[in-house]
Amino acid sequence: MSGWRHETLGSRINREAPVTFQFDGNRIHGFEGDTIASALLAAGISIVGRSFKYHRPRGLWGMGAEEPNAIVDVRLGEQHMPNQRATTVLIKPGMDVRSVNASPSATRDRFSFMDRFNRFLPAGFYYKTFMAFKWIWYEPFIRRMAGLGKVAASYAPSGDVPHVSASCEMLIVGGGPSGLSAARAAVASGKKVWVIDDGPDLGGSLRWRGGSINGEPWQSFMETVKSAIEQSGGRVISNATVWGVFDHNMFGVWLRKPDGPDQGMKLRAKDVVIAAGAIERPLWFANNDLPGVMSLEAGFYYLQCFGVVPGKRIVIATANDASYASARAFEEAGVDVTLLDARPQGPDQDGVRTFKGVSILSAEGRTRVRNIVTGSGAFECDAVLCSGGFTPSVHLWCQAGGKLDWDEARDALIPHAGTCAFHVVGAAAGEFGLGAALNSGQQAFGVTSSNKALETDEAYSLTQAPVRPNPDLPGRQWIDLQNDVTLKDVGLAAREGFTSVEHLKRYTTLGMANDQGRTSNFAGLAAMAASTGRTIPETGTTTYRPPFEPLPFPVIAGRRRGELFNPPKRLRLEREHRLNEARFREYGGWLRPSVYGQGNEGELAQAEAKAARETAAIFDASPLGKLEVLGPDAGRLLDFASYVQMSTLKPGRARYGFMLSESGVVYDDGVVLRLNENRFIFSASSSHVEGVRFRLEDARQDRLGRKNVCIHDVTQGLVTLTVTGPRSKEVLEKAGIDCGDLSHMGVRETELDGHFLRIARISFTGDRSYELSVPARAGQHLHSRLGSALAALGGRWIGLEAVMILRAEKGYILIGKDTDGNTMPHDLGWGGPREKREDEYLGKRSLFTPKANAEDRRQLVGLDVAEGMSPLVTGSHLVPAKGPQRSLGFVTSSYFSPALGRPVALAMLENGAARVGEQVEAFNDGELTPVTVSPACAFDPEGERLNG
Repeated sequence: MSGWRHETLGSRINREAPVTFQFDGNRIHGFEGDTIASALLAAGISIVGRSFKYHRPRGLWGMGAEEPNAIVDVRLGEQHMPNQRATTVLIKPGMDVRSVNASPSATRDRFSFMDRFNRFLPAGFYYKTFMAFKWIWYEPFIRRMAGLGKVAASYAPSGDVPHVSASCEMLIVGGGPSGLSAARAAVASGKKVWVIDDGPDLGGSLRWRGGSINGEPWQSFMETVKSAIEQSGGRVISNATVWGVFDHNMFGVWLRKPDGPDQGMKLRAKDVVIAAGAIERPLWFANNDLPGVMSLEAGFYYLQCFGVVPGKRIVIATANDASYASARAFEEAGVDVTLLDARPQGPDQDGVRTFKGVSILSAEGRTRVRNIVTGSGAFECDAVLCSGGFTPSVHLWCQAGGKLDWDEARDALIPHAGTCAFHVVGAAAGEFGLGAALNSGQQAFGVTSSNKALETDEAYSLTQAPVRPNPDLPGRQWIDLQNDVTLKDVGLAAREGFTSVEHLKRYTTLGMANDQGRTSNFAGLAAMAASTGRTIPETGTTTYRPPFEPLPFPVIAGRRRGELFNPPKRLRLEREHRLNEARFREYGGWLRPSVYGQGNEGELAQAEAKAARETAAIFDASPLGKLEVLGPDAGRLLDFASYVQMSTLKPGRARYGFMLSESGVVYDDGVVLRLNENRFIFSASSSHVEGVRFRLEDARQDRLGRKNVCIHDVTQGLVTLTVTGPRSKEVLEKAGIDCGDLSHMGVRETELDGHFLRIARISFTGDRSYELSVPARAGQHLHSRLGSALAALGGRWIGLEAVMILRAEKGYILIGKDTDGNTMPHDLGWGGPREKREDEYLGKRSLFTPKANAEDRRQLVGLDVAEGMSPLVTGSHLVPAKGPQRSLGFVTSSYFSPALGRPVALAMLENGAARVGEQVEAFNDGELTPVTVSPACAFDPEGERLNG
């Protein structure tokens, strides 16, 4: 390859603005607008990287996201961008570019000797070889060799990637001929259209292939359509990639900003048109991976857009009509061109040396192509431009669930109409050629009087013949250029039984490179089909998954880092709590008061817990999940979703229960309130509200449908304050709130000064307690009335630290703290429903497995320490007091109880229920503390204060 720059061609570069950068330590000169790839090609750089497995020299192949070889490490000042495609990154002054998978450079790679051992490293060799001996023998060497690129220790991806959310009436992905035609028709029909294209401007292949539309240059047509889109309220977005399709027509978009930080976009569209074009296939012959062998379409693109010519003597190998226009353009640019058409017949063309019925058998050269061999003789050359046909870009269609059909005439897999709600037009639908693309885009919406059919001089057309890898040719034919997969590897996979497309992909790593199979999948499918005697449709296709191309993680995550990684929810009454000297910490995703006042936090929590037991206290329980379940089937839904049956609950009453996972493990606990025959409130832990809602929705959709039950999350629409303690009722009375003769687990709805008020006598502390819920707008009013009454009775506001002490005294669990991923309800002393319920409920079957009934299950217990001892360390392991030490369980909660005057602790202990009264030891940091196993409830075990 001996690239050079044409004197006048190059629509994308500014020759008045030269740019100098470095590649592998060499100074490279280019112009503003050049990509790294175009500048290297112009400089005559033939080797841009090394292949992954054999470290063979690799040259430039493509022009965009399909590029498998030119992966580079880019540094610009303090900025580091590892594993970038040279075809998509614009050069900037002072940029330092390094090839990857090569040391010290792509030209002089010390690991190039790996190719000599290729016969010992066929597909699947790692699955067989590394079973021998110990993995530790292989690991150091393999880890050094694995991966592409190196990340500097100081590397930190930019977290300043703003994210935007948007919606549009119609989204058109791709601004080429068919996309522009579809946009023109859609605007004429009154739609507001967004067109997103990954190029610097609209036009697609028109930018290098040219053409006239309706008798005018294509640029005039493009500007007219662009203006019509914007005037109708739509948008045109360039330098953007639609990288993923998700549920409900949501699209992930990567917005590349040349002069600023990239952006991520979540876009929802009502209607969608995919005009993503097609990808040119390579040709397959021996040594088809040599530098200098590249895509014809890419070569034509570099010529027209950058004025870069890949060589002085070029061989164009093809089997389709589109290549003839490209050959003529290279000839007019001053290149010595030889066109080899594998078809016996093709278009007539003057001025270009053409051979028909001739295919390349092999390429020759050590580090770059020097000549090619055909059945008719050899041809000297410094570049080979290949066109094996075109594969429709159907990635987004398939991500959305669309299926594919094999079209024999087009020699391509094209979208199967009706399997997805999207429209697919142009080359993405197998409509190759300018006229066909324009017609396809317009027909998506029909032709109207204001939207007449488009005419073109058909600057190029495409009739392609099928070309396949030939297993009878000697030498290695490369299918996946980056991962070093050859045609023989596909044959080996077939012989060893890996004939499924998905197995082929994983056994050989075919299609698993950065280009995600854009240049290799079709050849792999064709080769496997030939090896197994099947057709390509029978062989099938691999699964298309997002992202469409590699993209920076911050584009997906946005600014989700630090405090923004998982922003805590805030209480409606945060200001009032801060005025009351509350200190805030995060609990279950909410910023909540830990204690109130100045001084030592531990001492304040003790004082608050003591006051709650002696007089009264109030804490903000607004984050407690409140999911309304409404409808005639509400009881049925809750029976299935709950371990404890809820349909038998009487209106005006509440009942405690668990929600299990399918494995029978306790997922959450809470109280269910029944307000009337068809209305329940399902309470969830503050950190599990979303998860509980999703599980309820799953159960509803799977079992009951939409008509007779619905679920509504009203958690953040209400303020809930809990009044607890022996004088809690007095607080309500002094605040002018009538709770009547409400008994424990009773519920009533009333009004407070014109506002809705729900009172539930539910306790998380073990004392008489009242949960008062009002609309969020009335929260400040409720806070004021209760606060004044509390102060008059000598009570105090308490934070979550005091609440944790109070609930531990009573043996009340906190899911995720006093339970783990194996805890089942009978481990917590709730075996009744398991034994009595005969109906079906979530997790039921798992409760009767041998594992669920094992005698050594860990069960909830309390722990007593000797008088005068300090509280146990949470997380301490429990070990036998005598005999060999082994872990019997662990301490889950541990506090000093001001009400009892001694430490209390909860633990999960092996066969704990049978060990009550037995002595074990708590092990922590090398020290052993004797403890006595006790019931979980240490305070008021008879429940007299709760029901008093």
